[in-house]
Amino acid sequence: MGRTVVTGMGIQAPQIQSTNDFEHVLEKGVCTHSILHDHGPNHSSIVAGQITQEPLNERAYKRYPRSSRLAMAAADEALRQADIKNINPSRIAVIMGTSLGSLLEIEQNCDAAKDFRKFPCHGVVLADSHTLSSSVAMYTGAKGHVHTITTGCASSSDAILMGKLLLDSNQADVCIVGGADASLGQWSTYGFAKLRSIAQNTDPRHTGVPFSNEHHGFVMSEGAGIITLEREDHANQRGAIIHGIVENVYSNNEALPMLKADETGESMLEALNGVLQNHQPSYVNSQALGLQTNDNVEKIVHHKLFGNSIPITSIKGMTGHIFGSMGVIQVISSLISFNKNFIPPTINTNGKGYEDLPIVYEPKYQPVTSVAITTHGNGGNNTCLLMKKYE
Repeated sequence: MGRTVVTGMGIQAPQIQSTNDFEHVLEKGVCTHSILHDHGPNHSSIVAGQITQEPLNERAYKRYPRSSRLAMAAADEALRQADIKNINPSRIAVIMGTSLGSLLEIEQNCDAAKDFRKFPCHGVVLADSHTLSSSVAMYTGAKGHVHTITTGCASSSDAILMGKLLLDSNQADVCIVGGADASLGQWSTYGFAKLRSIAQNTDPRHTGVPFSNEHHGFVMSEGAGIITLEREDHANQRGAIIHGIVENVYSNNEALPMLKADETGESMLEALNGVLQNHQPSYVNSQALGLQTNDNVEKIVHHKLFGNSIPITSIKGMTGHIFGSMGVIQVISSLISFNKNFIPPTINTNGKGYEDLPIVYEPKYQPVTSVAITTHGNGGNNTCLLMKKYE
């Protein structure tokens, strides 16, 4: 059916309300994290990526979950860029990924669940993760396939895979794909604190640092990323601007018990091998987030596939880890690389324990023609993508 191309992109993240904002953060190496006081166990503080501006604050959307409002705001920018007009709504699909769904609102209403008089009239909707995709469909007017993917932090990467399959099988002409998560509730905070995956009572320079044995924990962030996918011939017929190509997507699962991960790297190696098919990318945009288990897997896989020949970076020292939306946000980062010809840096680290990795520590200006992206989700999904510049 032809190549799958990206014709629009939109983002909402800490200190980022547009792709122009995101470009600035990536090129300047801006850490967008802040301190949430009294948010952790026993009134401790945590470092987090918090969006301070209220997304879609209009009265019509006040009952929608925060993750849905973030997604709709990101979709605004993506659809403006894509300039989709005169397309049959039944040929427009929406596939969104999320890790936490509306957990934040469920948590906020948990006391009301014990009192029928106080229980919110939209309580059932809050409990349904599909509200995320159906909200974006309502907001954009899409009436084709509408699906929600919940494969942990690989969710939006898997949404891209599904969107590509729908285009390849001619079941849609445009796919609005992405992810959104509002992650800063107590359930997620206490949960990751219990697992000792987030640091307490520290500052933004000392946690959420990829590729470093000197730092501990990852940084939870909230946000959304959206891209619009089309077949190349469809995009060209309507004169759309093409930002890049989704060359390939490959996903697998580790089939391990809860809270376990394949620390040998073999599953991620299979996924990255499967997506690259011997292609040598300009660089790897890594899922490394500051958890040594994850970051060590990236090191193992990189050495086996590339040695020191291909640069590797992680943007999560700038954005934090935005859970189910992270794959699409890494894709948007690669599209910016194509356009502006630079590799974004891994910030706040000197690579202690990872000295033999070719980590990019400062913005590296060079032609970028392809980017390999790695993502991993709780539950064992490893999903990798190969993005190529449109020429």
